[in-house]
Amino acid sequence: MDNEQFKFGHSLRAEANVLQRLKDGAKSLYLTVYKGFDLNQICVATLLFEGREDEVEIQERRIYNIAKQFGGLKAGEKNGERGYILTFVIAYIRDIGLDLYQVAESFETSVPWSHTYTLCENVKTRVAHECRARGLKYFFITCRVTQTYDVGSCVYFYFAFNYSGVTDPVRLFEEIEAVARDEIIANKGSISHHHGVGKIRKRWIPNTISETAWVALLDLKKAIDPENIFASGNILGCDESSAKAKL
Repeated sequence: MDNEQFKFGHSLRAEANVLQRLKDGAKSLYLTVYKGFDLNQICVATLLFEGREDEVEIQERRIYNIAKQFGGLKAGEKNGERGYILTFVIAYIRDIGLDLYQVAESFETSVPWSHTYTLCENVKTRVAHECRARGLKYFFITCRVTQTYDVGSCVYFYFAFNYSGVTDPVRLFEEIEAVARDEIIANKGSISHHHGVGKIRKRWIPNTISETAWVALLDLKKAIDPENIFASGNILGCDESSAKAKL
């Protein structure tokens, strides 16, 4: 996760007693003074090891040796658990935020490793620019890599803003998210990783798949759903003839 998400997750920690605050202060001094980390630049990776005990030990040694080569530091099991739990509580935080004039949602993409870093930076920069251009003073844009593969990664973005005084916050959110999706595609990202396409993202289909692939999808849908009952108008248009006419 990037620095914004690290600090956000850190702020959600339960209130500590005096002894725990002293321990946390000592850890912070060690991290910033002795190790030289900047808490406004640091990023965090939460790792979950699975397998037999001997397999996990091998995995841990390999990962921590690689991290050490690049200046990484083992943060401990408890911090790993907190990071893992954070992925489950985000949706609940979003619902609570709605009552506090905060509208928030996530969007994801898949991208080759060679473009992962630039995609993350460029999309966050673009979203921040669009928010300022629309007069939004309080907004939040962050990202994390959630799945890794040999050839690339899945990147999740989390976007939120304060909608106090905004007449149509849902429309504004979708407008900025659409610009973010344009930026994702411009940086070699995909239209989606696993959320699918649907009505919101179908505008990018013509520039994402070939004419051959589109026609194949149309013919497949007609074969298994001749009455056009399922997902009507979601991706391919209202019917086969009108969708093919757009090609």
